[in-house]
Amino acid sequence: MTVSRTICLGFVAVIALGTLLLSLPFANAAGTFSWDHVLVALFTATSAVCVTGHIVVDTATYFSTWGHIFIVALIQIGGLGYMTATTFLLLLLGRRMGLRQKVAMQQALDRSELNGVSLLLRSIIGTTLIFEITGALLMLFVFVPQFGWDRSLWLAIFHSISAWNNAGFSLFSDNLMGFQSSPLINLVIPGLIIFGGIGYESIFEMYLWSRERILRQPHQIILSLNFKVAVSTTLILLTVGTIAFLLVEAQNMATLAPMSVPDRIMAAWFQSVTSRTAGFNSIDVGKMTETGLFITIGLMFIGGSPGGTAGGIKTTTFRILTSCTKAILQGKEEVYLYERQIPMPLVMKAISVVMGSLAAVIVMTIVISLSDPDFEFIQILFEVVSAFGTVGLSTGITLSPDFSVIAKLALVAMMYIGRVGVLLLMAAVIGDPKPSFVRYPEENLLVG
Repeated sequence: MTVSRTICLGFVAVIALGTLLLSLPFANAAGTFSWDHVLVALFTATSAVCVTGHIVVDTATYFSTWGHIFIVALIQIGGLGYMTATTFLLLLLGRRMGLRQKVAMQQALDRSELNGVSLLLRSIIGTTLIFEITGALLMLFVFVPQFGWDRSLWLAIFHSISAWNNAGFSLFSDNLMGFQSSPLINLVIPGLIIFGGIGYESIFEMYLWSRERILRQPHQIILSLNFKVAVSTTLILLTVGTIAFLLVEAQNMATLAPMSVPDRIMAAWFQSVTSRTAGFNSIDVGKMTETGLFITIGLMFIGGSPGGTAGGIKTTTFRILTSCTKAILQGKEEVYLYERQIPMPLVMKAISVVMGSLAAVIVMTIVISLSDPDFEFIQILFEVVSAFGTVGLSTGITLSPDFSVIAKLALVAMMYIGRVGVLLLMAAVIGDPKPSFVRYPEENLLVG
């Protein structure tokens, strides 16, 4: 049982438990049990644990209050990660972390060292609670005037947890389309999504750097390359995405065209943020232009940053590959980012992530195209990439009664692959690599 197998099987165990809980009669509004409920429970549990937000039923009306509680609990566990959640539980019970648990946490959090894992775990839990509580309190200002205190408190908690963990589940049948003109919702939800998806270590670095500047202490914090790449790439993608959606959807009467200019900007901004990994929507995604859908597919495939709750190939992977292209065009043999050389094993890992991700997307797109040929190709590709990127945005075909069982199971597999990661899953299947001391001679090959 290797570390990678422990993590992968851990997610399977949580999904199985979630499926069982959501299959119980009191978890759905009808209060009944059937095998159809089991399939819905499996899909929903996978979507919640993998913090995706893909749905095959209306979450708000299909599930009971207990079902909503189970869903938000699965989102929280899935967002923290199996190893983080279970290790924190052991610490609460007074157990000490063993070497194997530290190694597992190191791999789960993509850290380069074992030191400080326990402190980092506590910091992650603390940061999560601070952001989720703050987000819930801010959203009360919008919800209370409409729904009263009792319902508003639950709505605020649910949507804050869902947004921070980049899940995209909503207790409104139209998601957040009813709040497309609310400045506070269009700031709080994207804020939670961005910070939740940028990675915990980036947040810690940002906090320490800001504290030094505010307290005017001697500059001791040197921002890491990971922070610079994650933050700069995130800002670039958010800006480009907002401008692209404004230009593409401005004349679409089904999305941005009927809105006022401020509402258009907020909706385009919201769509740019949520397309990266979250799955909330303030416009009808199914009525977007094909160009808008394709832009969304690109943003979903890239996803968020490593170390957070986001999916996709990650911003750092995307930036490494663009820097590789730049290096080749400039005739260089090394890859540089912010005056730092990127190690070749890291470049190879980035290429492997992209190739494995593309292979998974292609295979699952073919499977669903064969099982559901009546749907348009762009819709099928959109759903597959959304599942892989753990985004959850949908053109609406998953809610269709014609969406087959095979297609639903394919998306379940895709959400799982996207959450645990292509390389981690392959490592779990193949096992730990065997060291080799064999070196073969080099030979040129025609490329491009």
